[in-house]
Amino acid sequence: MFIYEITTVVRADLVEKYEKYMRETHIPDLLETGFFRAASLSRSEENCYRIRYEAHDQNALDEYLESDAARLRADFLQHFPEGVEVSREVWEVLETWKKS
Repeated sequence: MFIYEITTVVRADLVEKYEKYMRETHIPDLLETGFFRAASLSRSEENCYRIRYEAHDQNALDEYLESDAARLRADFLQHFPEGVEVSREVWEVLETWKKS
């Protein structure tokens, strides 16, 4: 499994707008591309977020990055031209454990 993970630090006055946009627009739009099977939005502090997208496989992630990432990033920047710091990472899940 491959995880596309985005971490954001959001300026305090933008937190409400950011959460609404991510929940109602950005995450659903990204899932609509068909390259990911799940997503989660987490918060560790009042203004620090992590969005985790589970790609179907490496090819799906690569195709998303080539075909749709620029468009979705541009839309994000139209809504948040400033006030949000973004970092992105790709993780390969080597193994998972579940308690039976």
